[in-house]
Amino acid sequence: MSRKLFLSLVLFCLLVYATAVCAADKTGITWLGHSTFKVTTGSGKVLLIDPWITNPANPKGKEQLAALDKVDLILLTHGHGDHVGNTVEIAKKTGATIVATADLGRAMVQFGGLPEKYYPKENMGNFGGQISLLNGEVRILFVSAVHSSALEGATDSKLPNLNAYGGNPGGFVIYVKNGPTIYHTGDTDVFGDMALINSSGKIDVMLACIGDKFTMGPKLAAKAVQLVNPQVVVPMHYGTFPALTGTAAALEKEIKALGLKTEMKSLAVGETLSR
Repeated sequence: MSRKLFLSLVLFCLLVYATAVCAADKTGITWLGHSTFKVTTGSGKVLLIDPWITNPANPKGKEQLAALDKVDLILLTHGHGDHVGNTVEIAKKTGATIVATADLGRAMVQFGGLPEKYYPKENMGNFGGQISLLNGEVRILFVSAVHSSALEGATDSKLPNLNAYGGNPGGFVIYVKNGPTIYHTGDTDVFGDMALINSSGKIDVMLACIGDKFTMGPKLAAKAVQLVNPQVVVPMHYGTFPALTGTAAALEKEIKALGLKTEMKSLAVGETLSR
């Protein structure tokens, strides 16, 4: 083998290795339908947000739920069933702990069938407060949302199949160490204080509800994007049911009409955005 060819092969191998290392260090944000996202940090920590994995928009939901073997944290924005979803089953199966406001977390323990050990005190918070978890791997800021929140009591609870108090609805800003800052809006309307959400640093990825009827639709979601000014917005909470008429195409059109620089990234169910 000639020296020139040898050096070329060495350089090629180094390039492949560097590419693999960089890819491994990135955070993956996977949409699992509706408002459910799986966030995998560069170090391999796994967060689930509003884990209704078996939602109607996810044809592989049952398989994915059965295959889950590692989850570190489950973040719940509010108590509605399409957001609490498969939380209890996942926590029992993987040992994941719940991150939620004190009111919602206690309601999950008292009425939602969640064993108390899966909601430790260090995972509690409330709007405006931050917590650091997973040895500093993530910081989580609790932020407000304009919506409602009620928890349907588990069949073996004190309020079987009845609505229980679930605290106020919210969203999360997730700061990943050496990774992106992610804002999950939860279910919400646009509100003026969204302009303050990036005051602790630029939002890299905004996960925004756009379905209309129960949340803001594409037009108001574009206004929310304008206020938050993220690098990328990923639409969610649309298309799950016929009633959720908002579309990604409509959001993109409204963003362009406002002349925003934010990139809209529409994910297919199961697709991952790397940052």
